[in-house]
Amino acid sequence: MAAKAALLMRVVSASVAVSNRACQIIRDVLKKGELGIVEKGKNDFQTEADRSAQRCIIASLHKQFPKVSIFGEEALDPSEKIPEEMLELGFSDEVLAHDCPEYLKDVKDEEIVIWVDPVDGTAEYTQGLLDHVTCLIGISARGHSVAGIINQPFYNYKAGPDAELGRCIWGIIGLGSFGFTRDVLPKDEFIVTTSRSHSDRLVTETVEACEPTSVVRVGGAGHKVLLLIEGKVHAYVFASKGCKKWDTCAPESVLAAVGGRLTDMHGIKMSYGAGVQRKNTGGILATSVSDHDYIVNKVPEHVKEVFDKSVEAEDWPEFELARIQHMNNKDVDQGVKRKKTDTPDSDSSRSSKSDLLADETLDTKL
Repeated sequence: MAAKAALLMRVVSASVAVSNRACQIIRDVLKKGELGIVEKGKNDFQTEADRSAQRCIIASLHKQFPKVSIFGEEALDPSEKIPEEMLELGFSDEVLAHDCPEYLKDVKDEEIVIWVDPVDGTAEYTQGLLDHVTCLIGISARGHSVAGIINQPFYNYKAGPDAELGRCIWGIIGLGSFGFTRDVLPKDEFIVTTSRSHSDRLVTETVEACEPTSVVRVGGAGHKVLLLIEGKVHAYVFASKGCKKWDTCAPESVLAAVGGRLTDMHGIKMSYGAGVQRKNTGGILATSVSDHDYIVNKVPEHVKEVFDKSVEAEDWPEFELARIQHMNNKDVDQGVKRKKTDTPDSDSSRSSKSDLLADETLDTKL
């Protein structure tokens, strides 16, 4: 099946398979208890799980797609020989069962870039806030984020010692997003998520300017966007230059495939080409609501002046058409399951919010 599939579908399929293998590594490291923590900077950690999972992902994908550029978060020795038993060279049949979107069928190796964050939410991983942890593999083509994998290694970990852990969420713009159930957002609230550990005056001021009814502070960029994707918050606001391309490439695609948007503070969609700088120096603003520009306009001008305007990818009309079709057809995306009730009552809204507040997540009324 893989041999006959378009290149982009094979890359996504292989990425889903290797993300599952990497998540098993992440769980195994925690189970052994030998985290091997290295502090790279303030609130910026690396563990043996980060290192081993990245080795597995990059070595596996490089062996399968040697002409494709791959960038990972962790600085590892490029000359290190990776044991064969660490490689995952399989494919996901679930992905290959779908047809490739027309605009991606002719994409070539040299037009693809893969962005890898092996453990997004490392600080939370070391603190036991396991719901916040994700493994991210983002795929760009011609500079545009077109596909992504968000794998949660510890999903369902509160269900008991015999529970099956983990879930893999993936999406392709022009096809849809898969692997999750989407809630219906309450119409009488505006819930914003932001960082739990990287906050400062600018971050707080920008969140307040958006006039949220409540704020959900969690770890990991992937986890924050996942809350958007699942319909649990309306916006993710992070007025900081701390995020990098491997933090946002995967979540951006999965979010866009359910009609959302992720941009910088100026409303500019970022390029993910091989030559771009790694830092997202324009900040992060993501929404699951249709009027993204309305939220962009809520950001104070003096805040925008602090942030760079991101480099945009080259024009690609077919990609833009696919993205806009998702925005206009949010309820018909393949793979997205929705709650039966169109409008949650107040009790179910409170229940959903209380779930978000687990693991010391903070909810602050403004």
